[in-house]
Amino acid sequence: MQASINGQSYQFKPGQTILQVAREHDIFIPTLCELNDIDHAPGTCRVCLVEVQADGVPTRYLTACDTPLQEGWQVLTRSAKVQEMRRLQLEMTMADHHQSCSTCKRNGNCELLAVANSVGLTEVRFHYTQGWENDEPVDEGQAIIYDRSRCIRCQRCVAVCRNVQNIDSLELAGWGSTAGIRLKGGSVEPSPCVTCGQCVMVCPTGALSERDQTQEVLDYLADPAITTVFQMAPAIRVGFGEEFGLPPGLNVEGQIIAALRKLGADIILDTNFGADVVIMEEGTELLGRLRQKKSPTFTSCCPAWITFIEKHYPDMRPMLSSTRSPQQTLGVIAKTYLAERRGIEPANMRVVSIMPCTAKKEEARRPELGHDGRPDVDVVLTMREFAHLLRREGIDLKHMEPSAYDDPYMSEYSGAGAIFATTGGVMEAALRTMYYVVNGKELEHVEIGQLRGFENVRTAHVNLGGEFGEIKVAMCHGLKGTRELVEEIRAGRMDFDFVEVMACPGGCVDGGGTLRSKKAYLPYALKRRATLYDIDRHTKARQSHNNQQVQRLYAEFLGAPHSEKAHHLLHTSYRDRSCVRPADIEAAWDEQAEEGK
Repeated sequence: MQASINGQSYQFKPGQTILQVAREHDIFIPTLCELNDIDHAPGTCRVCLVEVQADGVPTRYLTACDTPLQEGWQVLTRSAKVQEMRRLQLEMTMADHHQSCSTCKRNGNCELLAVANSVGLTEVRFHYTQGWENDEPVDEGQAIIYDRSRCIRCQRCVAVCRNVQNIDSLELAGWGSTAGIRLKGGSVEPSPCVTCGQCVMVCPTGALSERDQTQEVLDYLADPAITTVFQMAPAIRVGFGEEFGLPPGLNVEGQIIAALRKLGADIILDTNFGADVVIMEEGTELLGRLRQKKSPTFTSCCPAWITFIEKHYPDMRPMLSSTRSPQQTLGVIAKTYLAERRGIEPANMRVVSIMPCTAKKEEARRPELGHDGRPDVDVVLTMREFAHLLRREGIDLKHMEPSAYDDPYMSEYSGAGAIFATTGGVMEAALRTMYYVVNGKELEHVEIGQLRGFENVRTAHVNLGGEFGEIKVAMCHGLKGTRELVEEIRAGRMDFDFVEVMACPGGCVDGGGTLRSKKAYLPYALKRRATLYDIDRHTKARQSHNNQQVQRLYAEFLGAPHSEKAHHLLHTSYRDRSCVRPADIEAAWDEQAEEGK
């Protein structure tokens, strides 16, 4: 099939949209609501309007993102009329939008402003606020904040929640200028939402963002009575440099340590240390469950996955490992073991986590994860918040000379701890140590190839040796595939001994708290993943049990994995938080509608 774009003839395949053909031939058409990475092209923003001429048919103006190109069409992407219509469309969008850009969470990286510039918008003559003028951003202390005044109704968040994560907790409600996104169930707790943050990753404006806690951290740093303890997740070092103009996937661990020192951090630790401790506990737990013929055991490192089980499949809670996540493990050890060794009063310590995850904010607030009336982790900053914090203090990561950890108790980590950040990494780390415990020798091939891949669900058989022989394992990333696997296990159609789940596609390296890109969803997953494996390859100890500081922790403080003390400090329990069902949601909306009449 053949048609022309801007006077040039092009071949195309049946069903291809005007936008797809234009992109194939490097012809620019502005877009806003469309996001090709998640196959989302609703045509709602109408910024991609083009002029279409065809024999015997009046000239039409059509949206390029959702209009299939037809034989013989003559498409103009920048006629005077098209440009005028695009500008008017953007002007109307901006008129129904909070224009205090200086206070927007997307300031400096806003897709709406970028498109407004690309269409040549120079003024906004109208301003309509009746849809949101009396609405404050929804903030009940939850991890993710929705600001209706900045929503452009592109429905990307609805699409990623429904089609990529299969959670379906969001919907577009209302009409005209009063329309906006709302949570099914009315608020976070009763809704199906698991705070994974993938909706934030695709939002083109500041309508969806994490709850900003940078000021809390600055207040801690300014208080001489407080000892600040920072921890950096394994994903941060491979996903943060690009924010400051460094190559995607570059390991910037040393620069981050230097930046934290310049901020005034008192103690700088690595969440990888917590990951190594988790392997000691979770691996021991799994071996015990295997001996008792209890299977499967699900990993417990991902808080969005924990919430998913508690809300969607609460009957499966007994299958979750009781071991805390690396973040919470490091937090409680810092406020007990480290405080004791350094002579610090735990009440004066504040643990700040830098995480690639929005769900970690909710995790830190769980009542089960605290001691003596205090949370084990006081504040969680996403990667975006950490970038904001550095900029507030005038720190440019690009110009920092790399530094190194120097804490003698809790800063060492193994290669196994480093790969926690990618899908399959927790499983591989656990099996390295479990094999040693079972056989009294190291696994000959430390890199377990069958556990590495990027399919949403992967299964493998691994020879654990000794009394266990071959065990069946599965790895999932992204909740759509996870739900399918959980349903199969729940129904008895599939059987595994050990299952690793990461709620976010790609794992923590592409979590809901990582850096956002314009017009792209998770663009650097493979580069970040490759760097993590390289870190593992070049780390002196590649197994968690060979971390000398972890060995010292057990020898001096915990005794042994799964000791009474270790169980008290490093394990937790889970709740039934069953979310509202679709029928309940519809009944609630009907009741609200009746009250509003």
